[in-house]
Amino acid sequence: MLTTRFEEALTYAFQLHNGQIRKISGVPYITHLLSVAALVLEAGGDEDETIAALLHDAVEDQGGHQTLSEVQRRFGKRVAEIVDGCTDAYVFPKPPWKDRKVAYLEHLREATSSVRLVSLADKLHNARCLYQSLQIKGEGIWEVFNGGKDGTLWYYRTLVEIFQETGTDAMTLEFVEMVRKIENRNDAE
Repeated sequence: MLTTRFEEALTYAFQLHNGQIRKISGVPYITHLLSVAALVLEAGGDEDETIAALLHDAVEDQGGHQTLSEVQRRFGKRVAEIVDGCTDAYVFPKPPWKDRKVAYLEHLREATSSVRLVSLADKLHNARCLYQSLQIKGEGIWEVFNGGKDGTLWYYRTLVEIFQETGTDAMTLEFVEMVRKIENRNDAE
């Protein structure tokens, strides 16, 4: 069951990300956070993991280490550790894209099951959105990605390898399938 901690986290996530939009669709960013939280809950995640899902981008998008400290103060050490495990940058401007992604992938291989769950939910939702955008807007969407088409596909393929090392659950299988669809759509063009 979810408690008022979840409600507080939802409000806090809304406050942190209010005004932020998704770069391809232009929809409010909170839609991504809600989707990731729903995926975590549907996969059997507990309240701490679900709160971390709501806040998984707070540190890298909204304040770095100061925000991480606030997350720990409000929601506890475990939530902060999961959020920290899902973070690939603490400063703005962010370090170079490839360096961040390589470091994140190396970290993810050794991450806790809770970090992997939230990360997988995040990456699955991103892959769903990417595939949908490719269907609607075509190849031009790759221009908004820091890694471009080749870098983004490399990143997703590596994520598939990592998540398959420890998971055969429904969310991992859907992620693998979604990445395959993205690759096949691009191979067909």
